Amino acid sequence: MATYLVGDIQGCYRELCALLAHVGFSEKEDELWLAGDLVARGPDSLSTLRLVKSLGSSATSVLGNHDLHLLAVARGIGKAKQKDQIDQILQASDSDALLDWLSRQPLLAEHPTHPVVMVHAGIPPQWQLDDARRCARDVEAMLQSEHQQWLLSNMYGNEPDLWDPALPGLDRLRFTINALTRMRYLYPDGRLEMHCKLPPGEPGTDHLLPWFQFPRTQPLGKTIIFGHWASLMGYQDDKAIGLDTGCVWGHQLTMLRWEDQQRFEQTRLTNSVDH
Repeated sequence: MATYLVGDIQGCYRELCALLAHVGFSEKEDELWLAGDLVARGPDSLSTLRLVKSLGSSATSVLGNHDLHLLAVARGIGKAKQKDQIDQILQASDSDALLDWLSRQPLLAEHPTHPVVMVHAGIPPQWQLDDARRCARDVEAMLQSEHQQWLLSNMYGNEPDLWDPALPGLDRLRFTINALTRMRYLYPDGRLEMHCKLPPGEPGTDHLLPWFQFPRTQPLGKTIIFGHWASLMGYQDDKAIGLDTGCVWGHQLTMLRWEDQQRFEQTRLTNSVDH
């Protein structure tokens, strides 16, 4: 049995299928772990959702910011962005079933045997693993309850930007969503910086630290698998592995087989989209 970890699909269904065929993925024997953002800017988000849902327990996918935005748009909260390609999902005959399935996916997932924890964006350095688990479970419980509409209506915004164990109610939920699904950089004082998408070292980033390079209060003891940050074009150190390599922007989809750390890449098969 093999465990395959893959970065942001963003509707790049053909590329995902090509990678699965290349590695000989077997839903009866193997596992597929997806780092969120199954949907949005690529050409076939509908087929992507249907495929991952059909894999049942063979697939584990965490929620990304685009996945949460899809749920919000479907509930009449805000509007789809011009470049989002989600109308096909909203108009599909199985739309309700797909959206219900999506809303039940975790924000944080831990592998039962490998020392791996997966989130879409990252885990803030102020958190221990128990903090991350607890905060993720709180958001997941709200998404799977009668309070889903309220949460989706109130999740947008960049404040609070600094973790405090005493954060109340909505502030705690919003910080959790932003940290786990939107975070890239931190200011030196540990505050979330929610705008910069550039890779480290570019002009304008000298006053910022990538979240994975910020000193942690305590080691997590597990490797963090994340996506979200396409301009990194992949990242790996002894504590974190980034798998978003910008397939939807015309680059490639990257998959990692955990057991031997072998990477597989599939270049974009369809026309790329504009940033």
